[in-house]
Order: sequence, then structure tokens, then C-alpha cells
Amino acid sequence: MTLHPVVAQVTDRIRARSEAARGLYLERMGKAASAGPARGHLACGNQAHAYAAMGADKDALAAGKVPNIGIVTAYNDMLSAHQPFEDYPKLIREAARAAGATAQVAGGVPAMCDGVTQGQPGMELSLFSRDVIALAAGVAMSHNTFDSALYLGVCDKIVPGLIIAAGTFGHVPSIFVPAGPMTSGLPNDEKAKVRNAFATGAIGREELMAAEMASYHGPGTCTFYGTANTNQMLMEFMGLHLPGASFVNPGTPLRAALTTAAVERAAQITAQGNDYRPVGEILDERAYVNGLVGLMATGGSTNLVLHLPAMARASGVLLDLQDFADLSEVVPLMAKVYPNGLADVNHFHAAGGLSYMIGQLLDAGLLHPDAKTVAGDGLSHYRQEPKLHDGKLVWEDGSNETLNDKILRPAADPFQKTGGLKQLTGNLGRGVIKVSAVAPERHIIEAPARIFNDQDSVKAAFKRGEFTSDTVVVVRFQGPKSNGMPELHSLTPTLTVLQDRGLKVALVTDGRMSGASGKVPAAIHVSPEAATGGPLAKLRDGDIIRLDATAGTLTALVPDFDSREAITADLSANSFGIGRELFEAFRRSVGPADQGGAVVV
Repeated sequence: MTLHPVVAQVTDRIRARSEAARGLYLERMGKAASAGPARGHLACGNQAHAYAAMGADKDALAAGKVPNIGIVTAYNDMLSAHQPFEDYPKLIREAARAAGATAQVAGGVPAMCDGVTQGQPGMELSLFSRDVIALAAGVAMSHNTFDSALYLGVCDKIVPGLIIAAGTFGHVPSIFVPAGPMTSGLPNDEKAKVRNAFATGAIGREELMAAEMASYHGPGTCTFYGTANTNQMLMEFMGLHLPGASFVNPGTPLRAALTTAAVERAAQITAQGNDYRPVGEILDERAYVNGLVGLMATGGSTNLVLHLPAMARASGVLLDLQDFADLSEVVPLMAKVYPNGLADVNHFHAAGGLSYMIGQLLDAGLLHPDAKTVAGDGLSHYRQEPKLHDGKLVWEDGSNETLNDKILRPAADPFQKTGGLKQLTGNLGRGVIKVSAVAPERHIIEAPARIFNDQDSVKAAFKRGEFTSDTVVVVRFQGPKSNGMPELHSLTPTLTVLQDRGLKVALVTDGRMSGASGKVPAAIHVSPEAATGGPLAKLRDGDIIRLDATAGTLTALVPDFDSREAITADLSANSFGIGRELFEAFRRSVGPADQGGAVVV
């Protein structure tokens, strides 16, 4: 199948834009690789320190003749998605020995749960945790004793941070190892109804807590299609997981077999073997375009619009919002997974999942078939799905037909002909909107603005009954420099209730919405942010705002708007409490949201 002309055009544009940065990157990685296995250059004292606690593996490590695999883990047991990683190091070490290799935990990285910090001050550290994760993984890999690496991470900022680190150590072959989603609990739409009822005061906290616990009930990733599961999709589309690894439940024989297979593959692709596969060569413009296509086809999290430019820059690839917008126009929306539908990721996986979707998109010419992956050259490996036969792991061709067309549809007969992500530009700046779950009649909202400088003020105004007519709710001073760009997902029940009352409602913010954002139109990541004098800082209550997702515009319909003075806000309270003092340097040096909101570059 010939590559779709828009996919080819966007790829060529990224390649041309990245030529200098990518060339310099590959030159640096080539020099690092040409030095040979790193452990051979360490002094005996260096190596003795590294191997002192390794027991039966010490002799093999000291001899330096077998691959040594570094494990970078984001384990903690507060994140349900990461709790299964507790037992992975033991399994990995045993699998490495069986494969004629060794393995060591190189280091751990922090892993925030945005579900815990949602609507809380701690959320202001969330975006910056991505940079901390990259730095911590860099410390782990800096010991220079590893021939390949396994990165254990799943959730929102963790995978992007680990990718930034992996790209920085691009001469080291690397495989990402997931833990899988928790089994299905209370349906996500039922949980949303309970949250909305609590927002209106119709039920109390006891009923709300019961619903939340029935939804988030065991080990594994939360089952809605938010940022964590979008990350897992992305790793498969970009060729960094083993085929079919993303959505296998924790604690199952197949999950353990896939982890063992990842260890075996990590041992095979080092410079000591015949299939040296450094991750920096995998992380090229084709991989990132394939990832963008997957984001559009699945209706994935808007958080990846923020993360992908930062991730790509680590391997010399420069992405722009226009790349997202152009691909969205030609990539069909093939999946309906909550919040875009009623199904969860387990239902999606059972309906055919990523192997079906990748096969469909390859046949439609919407993916680069020749992309390099950890499984081998070419994305066709990912048309297959893993199975256990008599305890042995094998890969078989995935389904050629969807098993539930209410969840997963073919590329030729999708739910929507476009990916549902739009770039917005106008005199209010540049942002994005996800419309895959927004009803068509709500794609254009024109209404007076209510201006707020924090999300708690929105909730207070709602409780006072102040929203009685069509409104564009503007929540500004929520960008990276203001307060670390927290998600504003806790506003979703409030805005949904207003919309359900028959009002036309939209959100405009320089902050983030969650990966679970859905039915309420939301212009997010608006840049330049208010704290740098961006246009949102010029708005006043009552200004008419037009959000037009069809035309891709975000405009204040105000005479002489550009000549207005931008207000400033007292942001001193954002500088202390819950560890925020530690991140002042990050707020000062962070880049704009439309370039990834990155500190580490």
C-alpha cells in the first residue's frame, strides 16, 4: 500500500525541520556506540562497586562476556498501574540468567498518580515530574554498566519522562515493559453519573466513595482511555513494546510470558550480538508519525499533544502542533473507548485491539510500514498478537475483522473520518481541542466569558448558582510558568452538569484538561500563557469569545482587543506547600506549552 500523501508530507516536513538537530543527535549517538560495550571501559574498582551485591551473577558480570540489562523502574504500590512492577526485577533477573545474560535494577524513578492529586495542590508538580523522571532515569543509566535497558512504566508523565531518558541514552537498546490494565469494574459511564450527582449535591460522599472504589478496584492501569492507556498504545505504535503487550491484564500467565520475552529480546539486541538495535535509531520521524497516527485513530489523550514534542526533541525530532492537526484531518477515528464511548480498554482489546487497528492503518497507507522496532524491522510485526500454547509464547496473526463494531471499526468505515483533534488559532493564542467525544452541535460556542484565575473559584461560583446562561469559562494563569500547568479534570462534573441543563458551555484555559476529557468543548494548552502576558490575561468578564472547532479558531470578539493591557496576578501562593518550593527553578525555566512545556531539553 502506498503511503498516504498527507502522512508522507508531514513526515517530510518533520524530517526537514529536524535535519540539523537529528543529524547532531545521530552523530553523538554514533560516537557513543563506536566506543563498544561501556563496561569494558570501566576500571576494576568501578566494576567491583557495581557488582558487589550481585551474588551468583558476580562472575558473569566481571567477565563481561554476557549482556547486562539495566532495569529502570517506576514501581510504587500507590499507583495501581505500577504495583505489579514490585515482582518484575526477580522475574527479569531469572529470565536474564536463562537467556545467558544478567540484569540489575539500575535505579527507580518517581511516579505520581494524577488520580490522587487531581484538584489538589500536588497536581502542580505533575507536569514537572516528567522532567524529574527523565533526570532520575539519566542518573540510573549514567553508571554506564548496561548493554541494554528495560523501562518499567505506564502512567501519565512516567512514560514520556522515560522516553526522554531513553532518547538521551539513544545508543543503548531499550524495551518498554508494561504491566497491563486492571480488570473491568464499575462501568465508566456509571461512575461519571455518580460524580455528576455529587457535584449537584444529589448524593453524599459515602455514595461517591463507593462508586470510585468499585471503579478503581485492583492492580493495573485504570480502564478508561486516558493518558496512561494512551501511553501504552503509543509504545506499541512506535515499536517500543513487544507486539500485543499493551493491554494484557496483570497477574496472568500471558503477562509474565511477555515480560520474560522482553528480557530475552533485550539480551538479543545489544552490541554484543548480531542484531544491535539502539533505541535512538528507532526513535526517528517515522516512529513519531506512527505514534501521532495512533493518537488520532484511537481518540487518545490530549496530554500527549503536550508530551510528544518534548519526547521527540530528546532524539532530535522536532514536532509542531500543525503536524498533529494535519494528521488528524486524514486519520479516521476507529475506536470508541470511554470517555469517547462506553467501552473500556479491556473491551477494546477483546474486540481486536491494537493488532487489528495497526493492520487496518497499514493497509490504508496511514502508517510507515518500514519503521524500525524492538521486534524487528517493519511495523508488520505488530499485526500479530501473543498467545500461549502449552505454556509457550507465540505470536499469531491478529483478527482481520472487528469483533465488536460498536467499539472498534475498520479504517474504511470509521466512527469519524477525522481523528478529532483540532489546532485552534486566533487573537487568544494557539491551543488545541479534542472533539471526538463532543457532539457536533457543540463544536462552535459563542458566548460571554466568565474569567477565573483558579479552578476552585469556578466550583464556588457554580455552588452559588451563578451560571444561568451560555458561558465560556476561562481559567487562566494555569500554564507551566504560573503553577506547573495542573490538569483541570476536577472541573469536568461541574461543566457537564451545566451542559446537561441545556446551556452552551466551553472551557478556555492555558492549563491542561485530563486525558479523560470528554463531552464539554475545551480549548486547552493556550499559548502564550497568561503569566507571560499572553492574550488570556487581557480578557474581562462579559467579553464575547468564539470557539470554533470546525474552522479551528479561538477568538475574542472585542474591538481593540490587541491594544488592551494584560493583567498580572498574584501567584505567590503557587510557590510553597506540598513541595512546590522545590520546583521554583522549573517554573522559571520551563518552555511554552506548544513546544512541550519542557524543562529538560
